[in-house]
Amino acid sequence: MSDALTIRSVDAMLVMVPMRRALGTSAMGIAEAPLVLIDLHTGEGITGHAYLFCYLESAGHAVVALARDVSAVLAGTEVSPAAVRRELGARFKLLGARGLVSAVLAGVDVACWDALAIAARLPLARMLGAPMQPTAAYNSNGLGLLEPRAAAAEAQELVAEGFRAVKMRLGRPSGDDDLAAVRAVRAAIGPDIALMSDYNQALSANAARERCRQLDDEGLAWIEEPVRHDDYATSAELAAQLRTPVQIGENFTGPRAMSAALANNASNLVMPDVDRIGGVSGWLAAAALADAAGTEMSSHLYPEVSAHLLAATPTAHWIEYVDWAAPILQQPLKVAEGCVLPPDRPGNGLVWDSDAVAHFRRA
Repeated sequence: MSDALTIRSVDAMLVMVPMRRALGTSAMGIAEAPLVLIDLHTGEGITGHAYLFCYLESAGHAVVALARDVSAVLAGTEVSPAAVRRELGARFKLLGARGLVSAVLAGVDVACWDALAIAARLPLARMLGAPMQPTAAYNSNGLGLLEPRAAAAEAQELVAEGFRAVKMRLGRPSGDDDLAAVRAVRAAIGPDIALMSDYNQALSANAARERCRQLDDEGLAWIEEPVRHDDYATSAELAAQLRTPVQIGENFTGPRAMSAALANNASNLVMPDVDRIGGVSGWLAAAALADAAGTEMSSHLYPEVSAHLLAATPTAHWIEYVDWAAPILQQPLKVAEGCVLPPDRPGNGLVWDSDAVAHFRRA
């Protein structure tokens, strides 16, 4: 379309979607996915979609309240991701564009890009100048802090869903417990399946040095967030000393945080989160940083949108696949031969199943 789109309103609603497999990490367990669905309505009749995974139901309610404020600010403005971010940055300057505020800004950014791609009648990947190419995916549905036998059985189920890679969570009471679980899973899935691991920031610096060395010969594809997400010094030390790659990035709050991590050699790999990195706009800036550093870049959550963004990422590595949003989508993302391909339809491909949304909605 040659004419600009104009924002009429921004609506948000919270749904609590049961997970097929509960997520058990060193930080918390989650059995229902609190998703805030964002609809950016335009005066031209096009609606852009996005969703935010909020971890806690209470956080979801707060995001919905913030979205109402955003709607009042943006009504009548042009659908321009850069201009919208400047406008909202000014609105929330005193509060700070961090945490839930940052998440809402990212969700609105994704919805803006979706509306623009729909107006252009292009899939988001093509809108970004990328080919519709697949990205290798790893199954991240489950594999929490289970005992070894249960972890091994669940890993086999995850592989049987059509994947050549899976991720397990670590952070059990002792390093020996984690080692036993890793070995059980590896024995169950065999040597040809990639096995990622994630500590979810569970370890102190000293514990990380000991436990990561203990796992260094187990053939892991990476060890993710062994220490606090912003402890770049310890993470850099581990990245330099271990043979197993160190992965961080889901907690990068915007591209500047990623730039600082790269400057400090804090990891061998990076995996931004669409929400925390700043939506589509933030992701593109982060992808340029990863390209300049020659660092492979994967995604954290949000596979529906990430499939498009990784297609436009020069150093694209892996896409983290979770199916948490699938029950409320008309056309859930598909996995073929262990890969995810961006949906070949206008926009990012997110279209809500209205009946499912009504069923799972929380007032």
